[in-house]
Amino acid sequence: MEYIHSKDIFLLMRDTLKLIDRRVMDHGSRVAYYLYKMLECKGGYEKFELADFVFLASLHDIGAYKTENPKEMIRYECKETMAHVAYGYLVFKHLSPLSELATIILHHHTDYSQLEAMNYEYKDIAAALSLAEKVDIFSLALGEKFDVKMFQKQAGTVISGEALKLFEETVQKYDVLRKVKSGAYKEELDDIIGYMIFTNEDKKKFMEMLTYCQGFRREAAVVGSVVCMCISEVIGEKAGLSVLEKEQLYYGALLHDIGMLAVPNLITGAPRSLTSEEYEKVKMHVHLAERVLKNRMADEVVEIVAAHHERCDGSGYPRGLKEIQMNKSQQIVQFADAVNALMGSKAYRPAFKDEEILELIRKETVAGKYNKAISKIFFDCYNEIMEYVSVRAEETMSTYKKLNQQYSQVSEKLKER
Repeated sequence: MEYIHSKDIFLLMRDTLKLIDRRVMDHGSRVAYYLYKMLECKGGYEKFELADFVFLASLHDIGAYKTENPKEMIRYECKETMAHVAYGYLVFKHLSPLSELATIILHHHTDYSQLEAMNYEYKDIAAALSLAEKVDIFSLALGEKFDVKMFQKQAGTVISGEALKLFEETVQKYDVLRKVKSGAYKEELDDIIGYMIFTNEDKKKFMEMLTYCQGFRREAAVVGSVVCMCISEVIGEKAGLSVLEKEQLYYGALLHDIGMLAVPNLITGAPRSLTSEEYEKVKMHVHLAERVLKNRMADEVVEIVAAHHERCDGSGYPRGLKEIQMNKSQQIVQFADAVNALMGSKAYRPAFKDEEILELIRKETVAGKYNKAISKIFFDCYNEIMEYVSVRAEETMSTYKKLNQQYSQVSEKLKER
């Protein structure tokens, strides 16, 4: 079964990241459009190739979510470029199906005088992306005073003279500056992303990449999603779910907390109990996740995500559903999410010990909050579940640590240039 179309995996990635700060993605969309029309003007590319470059260019500043304050775009785009470039490159290299294009991100802030000397397949794309980014930043800052000819004195040194000439031709042929200013470009961008072609394995990798992106806000969220998924997987298998139901369960557990990207760290990291107003903001993450996923992921997956804070006795949120109103997959993920919350430490409390977790879950099951059959599987298979959780969590953190370690190494190399 196809849970999500190729176009929708892109829209899901883009709109989920907008939950953190939409400015980075809005900038990425405009830059991607400029690059797309430049390459279309140049000719020689298939539609699906252009679509891949649009995907990459839209997310070319993804590293800024980890290393920068998105409000300070001028600083990290024009003055201190190395950090977000390095991290974005590594995210695409290690986590994305488009890993072969990752070096475009690595070099999109490299002066053309250096880029030209490299034996590098995509250096013309990197040069075009570099110019497209500068056009967006300066046209936005200067408004009516912007003139692309302002870049001529940098041609051949900072920027590619060939890319500049190509952009001027693109302006003449497609009127791209006016379309970006009016917003008309969005329709053309929407059309080209329809040519994206990803296998089911590619899509799965993109969604796992999205899980790692939750670490842009809180590193613990990365492991939290994996723990919830692992607990759900084992219980789903023991509960006799069908192959189809287990796949739906997997994606629902993996994506259940993506709405938390919209919740500020000042709230999630508060070293105290939340105020009622703060708690209401946290509860909004369910609605936000549902909104991002709706009409993109399969309905069954969206329903799992939307119900992960419901409880069988009707005491949960946002809809106050009761056991009879929810299917087994929904009840498994809400149970797994609750266990994960107890396993993890918070700013205001340490993680609960095993015996404490078991006692709390037992009490809440007796009180009617959780499905008794699901709870029984958990108690019966506790050691098996925890062993699986431990292995997968370690694998996840190993990847995450590798990413951060290589980020330091790449950053140092970039400083040497």
